[in-house]
Amino acid sequence: MFQKILIANRGEIACRVIKTARKMGIQTVAVYSDADKSALHVALADEALHIGPAPSNESYLHIDNIIQACRDSGAEAVHPGYGFLSENPEFAERLDEAGIVFIGPNVSAIRKIGDKITSKQLAADAGVNTIPGNSDVIANSDHAVSIANEIGYPVMIKASAGGGGKGMRVARNEAECREGFERASGEARSAFGDDRVFVERFIEEPRHIEIQVLGDRHGNIVHLFERECSLQRRHQKIIEESPSPLLDAATRKAMGEQAVALARAVDYQSAGTVEFIVDADRNFYFLEMNTRLQVEHPVTEFVTGLDLVEQMIRIAAGETLPLCQSEIRQQGWALEARIYAEDPLRNFLPSVGRLVRYIPPNESRVVRVDTGVQEGDEVSIYYDPMIAKLITYGATRDRAIAHMRDALNHFYLSGVSHNISFLSALIEHTRFREGRLTTNMIAEEYPDGFHPADVVHDDPALLIAVATAIHRRYMDRAASISGQMSGYERAVQHNWVVVMGDTLHPVEVTPLENGEGHDISYGGENYQVLSDWQFGQPLFIGTVNGTEICMMLERRNMIYRLFHWGSQVDVMVLAAKAAELLACMPKKEPPDMSRFLLSPMPGMLSQLMVDEGHEVKRGQDLAVVEAMKMENVLRAERDGTVSKSLATVGDTLAVDQPILEFEAL
Repeated sequence: MFQKILIANRGEIACRVIKTARKMGIQTVAVYSDADKSALHVALADEALHIGPAPSNESYLHIDNIIQACRDSGAEAVHPGYGFLSENPEFAERLDEAGIVFIGPNVSAIRKIGDKITSKQLAADAGVNTIPGNSDVIANSDHAVSIANEIGYPVMIKASAGGGGKGMRVARNEAECREGFERASGEARSAFGDDRVFVERFIEEPRHIEIQVLGDRHGNIVHLFERECSLQRRHQKIIEESPSPLLDAATRKAMGEQAVALARAVDYQSAGTVEFIVDADRNFYFLEMNTRLQVEHPVTEFVTGLDLVEQMIRIAAGETLPLCQSEIRQQGWALEARIYAEDPLRNFLPSVGRLVRYIPPNESRVVRVDTGVQEGDEVSIYYDPMIAKLITYGATRDRAIAHMRDALNHFYLSGVSHNISFLSALIEHTRFREGRLTTNMIAEEYPDGFHPADVVHDDPALLIAVATAIHRRYMDRAASISGQMSGYERAVQHNWVVVMGDTLHPVEVTPLENGEGHDISYGGENYQVLSDWQFGQPLFIGTVNGTEICMMLERRNMIYRLFHWGSQVDVMVLAAKAAELLACMPKKEPPDMSRFLLSPMPGMLSQLMVDEGHEVKRGQDLAVVEAMKMENVLRAERDGTVSKSLATVGDTLAVDQPILEFEAL
């Protein structure tokens, strides 16, 4: 067994590998860029080495620097994690030449199956079902349109070296095909240094289901059953689970056998994943094979009891797989939710900034948190915006969902925008609960984006009771201030009006004699709220009528902003006269910014298609902002003329920073 390994990665996956290595008694070496010198993975490793500036192509993608770090540290092997160099055959080959073990598949397998174009032919030769499409590299947009016309629309344009949703576009006509080719090849070039793309038929109403495989260096190959990864946004997985609510035993067996057959065809020796597209009738087609560890591997670990990182290390050290296929069991149900620094109110655009507060739920036998950040860390524009993965387990799908629902309520972040409310709403959605998933579900159910305020809470009385109890605590504290004039001491009333939106809710609140809670009278019902919550705590944890509750809380002057079960509600608790007067107050309208093209996110202005004096038409491409390795095209919302250019290509933009100004319409 290795004495020391280097992790050629950062963030969550680097921390994940370090934990398993430590359990195995293996020393670890972290590498870091300028942006990551204070990162969590650097602190957790036994030693850490600097490998370059913040941009990934100058650090985490710089093969020479990583090999030098191996030499300097004496690391015998390298775990690549996922992303970056994890599926780069040149990296594995260079390590082999340097006498360093690559903790992953052999170079031949990476070359054969890691390329999405050649892998389709390999899959077909191995007897694996494949999607109709071309097997040639697309030369240009004309070539892409020609092939798309032969296959028939809709088509998927995909980067050959792609992954993580980057370098992928769906095209339903010639215009979208041309643009999709340019965007997909551009993203692929930026993210992977390889701009090759190919085209295949796009399956309508698809589900994304993948099979985890393990192979050792002695010819043994097994599968560890499936993961359902259909809940995606912009081809980026959001929530994964195992098993799949769609598959029956026969389909599961057939998919597992085909995955093993493909792995055997390339003599696969490590952890890998064979991805399939599955339609509503359980017909399945090969999508691609990822020759690395997957982000969603924890759900497989929960239902099989195997540590995949440990297995990868043991396989690379020459050990034999510990189990044969008949000994591997799929027990219980597991879910994984990816928590991202992104803004649901801005169509999920990436968010950057400092994690002012970071309070994850407590881990247990049914709750696991995989993260690479800690409170005070900076979420930068250079890397993926994932903050953490929240994984829950239960004997049944309903129990796993219940644990996820509770854990999301206990997860508190501030300083950056995040998608926790969206995840909470998603697992409460009827389609998710019923298992009616497709890769299009999020786009279909949230066509105008997600707005937490639009999610109707199951039990508004719960919010009213908690907000009133909190407000009474604040009022009692204010009334206890010293130095009050005798005879004019502040008295706290029992009757209040809760303002939620345009609705007024009269309530009566009485502190319990023991001082441990409040009785709330509302709508003819009584709600006893008990909690040891203290002022300033962002999570309100307690019970309402004996039922446990955890609710995120932000106090903004007179407003209590509550987050619970995917809903976001602004509440005010006022005296009756104050509530009456508030209804008479005029509402301040936001400034008119319709004459400006604003950057919807922090990022770099990589393209500017128009200049001062140019006339533009609605829908015309105006600019491209690059952030988190993704190209975001900004288009004109109406016809107009550019009066002033306010930014230049290469500028680093802040959110809402003006790029162009138009003449008054």
